[in-house]
Amino acid sequence: MDDQPISRRVSAIAAAKPFELLFGFFNEFDYAERRQRPGVLDFTFGDPHEMPSHAYVDALAASLTPENELWFAYKQNEPLAREAAAASLRRVIDLPFEADDIHLTTGGFAAIALAMKAVADPGDEVIYSLPPWFLYEALVLEAGLMPVKVRIDPATFDLDIDAIANAITPRTRVVIVCTPNNPTGRIYPAQTLERLATVLDEASTRIGRRVYLLSDEPYQRIVYDGGSPRSPLQFYPYSFLAYSYGKTLLAPGQRMSYLALPPTMPDRPAMRDAIQTLQIATGWVYPNAVLQHALPRLEELCFDIALFQRKRDRMVDALREIGYRVKRPEGSFYLFPESPIPDDGAFANILAELGVLVMPGRMFETPGFFRISLTATLETIEASLPRFAAAFAHATATAGAS
Repeated sequence: MDDQPISRRVSAIAAAKPFELLFGFFNEFDYAERRQRPGVLDFTFGDPHEMPSHAYVDALAASLTPENELWFAYKQNEPLAREAAAASLRRVIDLPFEADDIHLTTGGFAAIALAMKAVADPGDEVIYSLPPWFLYEALVLEAGLMPVKVRIDPATFDLDIDAIANAITPRTRVVIVCTPNNPTGRIYPAQTLERLATVLDEASTRIGRRVYLLSDEPYQRIVYDGGSPRSPLQFYPYSFLAYSYGKTLLAPGQRMSYLALPPTMPDRPAMRDAIQTLQIATGWVYPNAVLQHALPRLEELCFDIALFQRKRDRMVDALREIGYRVKRPEGSFYLFPESPIPDDGAFANILAELGVLVMPGRMFETPGFFRISLTATLETIEASLPRFAAAFAHATATAGAS
């Protein structure tokens, strides 16, 4: 008799590397308790560290007032919300997106899951690069798929296109990229995306089935130095785009995102129907009514690029002066410095003892680095710099003594 109370699928997800690392972080670092201590400076997750803007709150408040009896009824993809999202996306990416190309979801998690499930069958493979957003593997496994991991180019933080090409097999169905990248802040240049499109097209012909590209772009509007990112959708028509308002509005708990199809995608009507079917079958994964009513006003709000660029530059310049090796990110709101000692977990502990919380690189399956979230305030950044200096001095002195 098999008396296992939990399904093997869930057990496999719980045993996967990301959950092992995530639970280890919470337990080993005593994160929940530590972050509440007076004087602790938290640079871990991309949570807001300042009160929400009045404009954001006003947009939600206005949408709480019903205009008809169906205001809070079941919602799917509301037309006004979809059109606002499509119009905004047309301004960011030079493609003629239509409202019907936008599928509103409860967070970026759902958008990523929908794309994979729309095109992949159990046992198919999904390729993504390390360091990744640390929950890709969990979403891949939950969909019954197999994760295949490749490394980025450590010198440039760019995609290793040759490694991706070599990882493609007859079972490959999806390749995930994240640009601007979390955690590195790298924006993949046009020539990289052109090469990737060529590799995927040639591989699809070789293996006799289409390999789809899933572009995870929650930071597409957080770009520094006057840059403008190129989306993979501009180079490869068999692509999906996952976008999250939680990043640009600094409100990740509101769970408002979408999955978009490029107007160049072949068989787009059939794909639209498939995603709509999945949105219902996987638990009615549409944003709630208030968020959908608010979306046209939320699209008018802007991320404070100038403030975050000041944070980025202050932190990068100060860390380099201390002795850290850190690249200046082109987008997103993260830094990914090298740890001054090989054991990034031990170094994160040194920082934690000094009252600074960061995420060790092993959380992203990339030992020897750590991640800093720039959603911390400028005051927090300034207060942290002497502690980063003390941690660096302690770690390097200890390493030299051993």
